Parts: sequence; C-alpha cells; structure tokens
Amino acid sequence: MKSKILKYSVFLLIILLIVGGIYYLKLPNRHKAIIKTQVYHKLGLVDDTWNIVTTDSTISLFTPTLVIDNIYESMEGPKAMTSFQIDYTKNDLVWITSFETKAVSTNEIDQLSNDYVCHTNIDFYDGEHYSRWNLNNRIGEQYPRLTSMSNGIESYEFPEGFGFPVFTNENLFVATQTLNHNIKGDAFTVKHDVTLGFQPNSSEMKPLMSRTVFVMLPYNDKKPYEGPTENNPNMCLPVETKNHSYIDDEGHHLSGHWVIFPGKETYRYDITKQLQLKDSATMHQIAVHLHPFAEELEFRDKTKDTTLFISKAENYKDKIGLKKVSYFSSKEGIMLYPEHNYELVLKANNTTKVSQDMMASMFVFLFDKEMAQKLKAFNSNQ
Repeated sequence: MKSKILKYSVFLLIILLIVGGIYYLKLPNRHKAIIKTQVYHKLGLVDDTWNIVTTDSTISLFTPTLVIDNIYESMEGPKAMTSFQIDYTKNDLVWITSFETKAVSTNEIDQLSNDYVCHTNIDFYDGEHYSRWNLNNRIGEQYPRLTSMSNGIESYEFPEGFGFPVFTNENLFVATQTLNHNIKGDAFTVKHDVTLGFQPNSSEMKPLMSRTVFVMLPYNDKKPYEGPTENNPNMCLPVETKNHSYIDDEGHHLSGHWVIFPGKETYRYDITKQLQLKDSATMHQIAVHLHPFAEELEFRDKTKDTTLFISKAENYKDKIGLKKVSYFSSKEGIMLYPEHNYELVLKANNTTKVSQDMMASMFVFLFDKEMAQKLKAFNSNQ
C-alpha cells in the first residue's frame, strides 16, 4: 500500500513539474524574470536584503542582488521594491530635493554601466501624506507617484529653493528595474543604488506637487493584437493588455505601452485631463521617461499653439539604448492655465528592422499653492 502511495505521489509530482514547466515557458520575459528573481532570493542563491544608508542630507537604498541572465528590454528585467522611511525615530519635516539611481556591483561600491537601469519609481502613500496636512480631498485623486528616473536620465535635482516636503518617519516606496538590451552570454549580477537628497525644513522653501502625464494610444479591445489596419489606422498594437491599459470616459481602450514599427512616426496625446489643473500654476521641473528609439518628446500648449518644452533623446549609435535624455528645470517656471488644453508629441525613429516597444511620460512638478499655505501655518507654530 505504501509503495503505491509513493508511486502515485512521484507520478503526481512529475505531472505537476511538467505542467509547471510548460506554463513557465509560455510566460512573457517579464513574468519569467519575476519568478526567477523570487527563486534566487528565496533559496538564498544571491543576497536578498536591502542595505539602507542615511546621512544628514541623503538616504541611499542598495537593492538586493539582481541576476541578469537574458536580454531584457524596457519593463522586462528583474526588479526589486520596498517601503522605507528617512528616519523612523524622528518626526522632523524635511524637503526632498534630488534623485539619483545607478547600477553598481554587488560590493555596492564599483559603478557599472547605467545601461542596466530601466527605471526607478519613487512613490508616497497619499493617505498618510495628505492626512498629515488635512488635505484629505487629495487622497485617491491620482496615483501617488512622486517621480521616476530612467535610462538616459538617471539623476536630477529641483531648482534651488524648491522641494517636496515629507516627514522623516513618513512611509515612502521605491521600485527599481534592471535593463539589458545588448549583453548576451553568461549571467551576471548587479545592484541599484537609489539616492534621495534632502535638507532640513526652512520657511524659505517652496513646495512642489507632481503630475504624471503620458502618451496613450487607442487599441481594438476585441482584437487587441491586430494593431493598426486600413480601416483603423490610428489603432496601436499594445505590448500587453494587462498592464498600462486604460479606459477613457467614452469607453475607448488605450495603451501607454505600445509597439513601434521600423521607421519614423509621430504620436500625439491630449494630457489636459491628466494635469488636473484647478487653478493656474507655475511648472518648475519636468523629468522624462522614454524608451530607446524615441527622438524627442514635446510639451505643447494647444490653446496657444506654442511649445513649452522639448526633451531631446540621444540614442546610442552602436547599440540599443538611450545615452542621454534632457529635462526641464527652472526657478522662474512656466505658467499653466486650467482653461488651456495641453498635449504631448512624441517623435520616434525605429532604426532596426524589427518592431520595438515604446513609452513616453513626463513627471511634471508644479508649485503647490495649497501646500504652501499649510506650510506657512506649520512654520508659524514651530
């Protein structure tokens, strides 16, 4: 009897392994990376801990070890994420003023090529953050992303005198993902060093709030992978429909991550609703997220038919990747108006012979008038 039970158990295990193997092989590259990273960490094959180092003006978060064993295009590579606090032992108000992410070796000292940095997102918990300031009407108003650094724009700082106010024991969140467009062969390991710069509270500082705007294109939800056709030339081919997919007020399906075909193309999207302008506001910073083969991303005032900013993307000539992406930073700022319409215009040039993927986003920082009033009251009571 025992031998039969053992026999059937082994048979069942083999079946499960075969089914699991078939399921795994059919997964997209991105999902395979998630599973492999969990296996490496759970089995202790590589370091699975975050190393957080804080000084009087910076907090650096070194990720667990990430194994690059394949070509990983944008949004596909192994990733790590964690919540953190600048200093949980204190309840001091500080101002975040700069951001940087870089690829380093597992000794957390030697810097590697930033070609292994896909993107690093910094989020805040809007329920916690806004409730501290009695700004509960903002909770859930938009996704609470503070900013993102990405390939080609791995570091930047706000204009002098501007920042994002947080308390040292306030929870923040970081998610960072690796990239590998070009290196084939043996597996290798990297870490990401994510550093936020901050400074003590000062009544002279001016608060910024972040708005995420990005290009979205329509796709056929009935046949999503049909792409543009002669009857529907404006339809895009989404990379996938489970992520970065949206439905607008009219019920149209839109994708913020789509396929670009060989050659040059221009894409436009109205971002007026994404900006959520309730009053006029000055724009002081724009951080840009683009994928390889993007050439420029333009921020336009459609009402005035004027260009407010153009981010230029420099692609490598001898390999796939972004060498540099320009960003906007200004103490004086540019005025935006709630009665105006705004759009993003992306110019891309896929110089390869195969389809590639594309995203185009801007993290727009506006002077926060309402928060400035809260801070004025806060500082007067100190």
